This record gives sequence, structure tokens and C-alpha cells, in this order.
Amino acid sequence: MKKTTLLALIIICAYYVVSAQSSKNPVLTMSVPGANHFSAERLQRIDKVVQQYIDSGWIAGAISLVAKDGKIVYYKAAGYDDKANNKPMQKDEIFRIASQTKAITSVAVMMLFEEGKFLLDDPISRYIPAFAGQRVLDKFNKEDSSYTTVAAKRAVTIRDLLTHTSGIGYAQIGSPEMNAIYYKAGVVGGIGLVDGMVLSDNILRLAKLPLSHQPGEKWTYGLNVDVLGYLVEVLSGMSLSDYFQKKIFEPIGMKDTYFHIPKEKQSRLATLYTEDKTRHIVPAHEKLWVNGDFYPDYPNTSQTFFSGGGGLSSTAYDYAIFMQMLLNDGEYNGHRILSPHTIHMMTTNQVGDLRGNTSFGLGFEVVLEKNSGRTMSSIGTFSWGGMFSSGYWIDPKEKIVAQFVLQIYPNRHGELGEKFKNLVYQALE
Repeated sequence: MKKTTLLALIIICAYYVVSAQSSKNPVLTMSVPGANHFSAERLQRIDKVVQQYIDSGWIAGAISLVAKDGKIVYYKAAGYDDKANNKPMQKDEIFRIASQTKAITSVAVMMLFEEGKFLLDDPISRYIPAFAGQRVLDKFNKEDSSYTTVAAKRAVTIRDLLTHTSGIGYAQIGSPEMNAIYYKAGVVGGIGLVDGMVLSDNILRLAKLPLSHQPGEKWTYGLNVDVLGYLVEVLSGMSLSDYFQKKIFEPIGMKDTYFHIPKEKQSRLATLYTEDKTRHIVPAHEKLWVNGDFYPDYPNTSQTFFSGGGGLSSTAYDYAIFMQMLLNDGEYNGHRILSPHTIHMMTTNQVGDLRGNTSFGLGFEVVLEKNSGRTMSSIGTFSWGGMFSSGYWIDPKEKIVAQFVLQIYPNRHGELGEKFKNLVYQALE
């Protein structure tokens, strides 16, 4: 009898230990709004606002996902994937996450950091020698794209790349000067390509070109994370695609995130839209931007260019798994990807006042006390988005992960993403 009682106590204790661990680092499960401090009635306001934009012809459709404490309280697809053919939007549509790729690349970099492969303030030239002796743009002649340079005051570091303070700009979508310089040199943004280029080619061309400003002196959104993607390849000896798959996606159970979508899933790629002169949606065409062809269905082509800054496609649910891992301080489904201390460092302001009222960590925009009054998000919330009008945020205080997915560029009705955020928080009780 005593042995039976002892065994029962052991089983009970084990249950509570597992339960406590599961509560601390939950995996995503479906729930109902009322069970997780959300008002089901007030969440319906999201439906009404999104439908208004669909009915107005400003968007074709949208996917929304909100989870709290690992419980999904709102997950809906609205409107159309293909409006012309009345094909409804599905929750498992695969969308071009573009710059949401940056968070995954930043995590990969910090995984190698935890392995002792480098220090954050190491010069990138120590690992990619082509970046040695960099110069900074001084004068630019817009007539023929010629320019003069001055010496960089110091080397670009890995921290500079993670925080977008290196002075590296963006090809195709950056400043007129850097667009012209990069175009002339054959440097591309890395999204929408089908020409067989590889990441190393682009980065080694980029390394020879001037910085737009002195390292560490300004915040300039650019190809920094593409450079970091190549760093992952150099330090790991794997392609970026393979590193993501083996080190991140497979361990935590991300089954729908790819640079190249497998043939059996290609029908799930969401239709990409752009805007006409009246700011209403039309299907995207190849010339989506100046200085370079763009192929809307690039995720379904055989990709050789693994852009760490924007090349991945995913689903709302798959990316939510990644976000929940971050919210869990680096652990998901029994697999630890990063340590809590590393997550803390990544979500702490690293750029001082370089971004004015907003701040930036190692891969994310971060809400600080100084700018908390400008948003309904809690202090410590970190976030970013993608150029095709997707956006996400992770709120550690409220234990919320959320994202809102559109597939449209450009989008002059981009305020809908911020409205979605407000609609989520107003429903939180």
C-alpha cells in the first residue's frame, strides 16, 4: 500500500513539473477568446474593419493570427486570394514574408554567437575579407552615377549589421544614390530573382562599394542582413537554406517555411497584388520596381539566391511558431534555439537615439518607455514586417504573438496594419 501511495505521489509530482514547464514554454494550441482574457465580441471588430478594406477594393484579402500564453484566440482568413476568379483566402496560404526573414537570419547569427564563433564587435572583414578597407560615399554625380569617397573611420562590425548602423544601403528600394551605385555594380535586393545568382556573388560585389555614411553614426535600413546570411554560410559551412532547415525549422516544427516552395505546395502561394493609379488593387506585374525585373511567383521557382534579408515564404501559423519560440525565451516544443540571455540582448535597444522616437535591438524594433505612449503595445514589445505588407509583433508582458498578413506592394493603405494592432489590444480584458 505504501509503495502504491509513493508511486502515485511521484506520478502526480511529475505531472505538475511537466505542466509547469509547459505553461512556462507553451506550444501553440487553438483556444477560444473568452478563456484567455480576450473579448470574443470585441475581436469581431477586426472582421468589420478588414472587410471594409476588402469591399473598398484596397486589399484583396488578409490573414490574421493572435495568440496569448500559447493559445490561439483569433485566426482567420478574410476576402480573396485571387479576387478575379473568386478564390477565397485560406488560412494556410503561403505568403512572401520578405523582411520577416530578417528575424530568422538574426536568430541564426546569434546561434553561432552562442557557439563562440565570433563576438558582436568583431569586424565583419575578419570573416569576409572582402569588406576590409571600406570607404564612405562623399560626393555623388547623379548624371553618370560617379562618386568620390573618404576612408571609413572604423571597420563595420557584426553588431552594426544586426542594428542597421553599418552604412550599407538597400538596392532597388534604398536612397537614389545607393540605388544607382548598386545597380551599376550589379548588386540586387535579393527578392524576386530567377536568374541563378547566388548570395555570395551579391555580397562580394557589395563589399567593394562605398558605405552611405560612417559606421555607427546613423540608422540606415539596408542589405545588412543579407551580409549576415552570408556570414552564416561562411561560419557554418552550410547554405543558408540548409542551416535554417536543420537548425531552426525542423527542431521547432516549422513545416511550411522555404526559400523555394516544394512542388506539392506551390498551389498555396498567395497571389501578389499592387496598386493602380486610383489606389485600388490589381495583380502584380514583373516590373514591380525600377532597376530590375521582379517575378511575383519567385518562391515557386528553383531558388539559388538565399536572401537572409527577405527571401523566405511562410504561413501565418508557421511564423507564429517562430514567434512563440522567441516569446518562450528561445525554447519551443522541447528544443532550445537560443538562451534567455541572448533573447534579452536581442530585444534591448542597441542604437541609442539614432532612430529618434523608436529604437532597435539585434534584429527587431523595440518599444521602450520613451516611446511607449505612441503605441498600445507594452514596453518591451519587439516587432518588424515585410515589404509585401505583412507585419508581426511579440509582447512579452502580455504574452502575445500576433501577425497580420497582406500580399500587396506598394500599399498606400498601410495604416490597416496599425489599426489591426489597436483592434487586438482593445479586445484584451
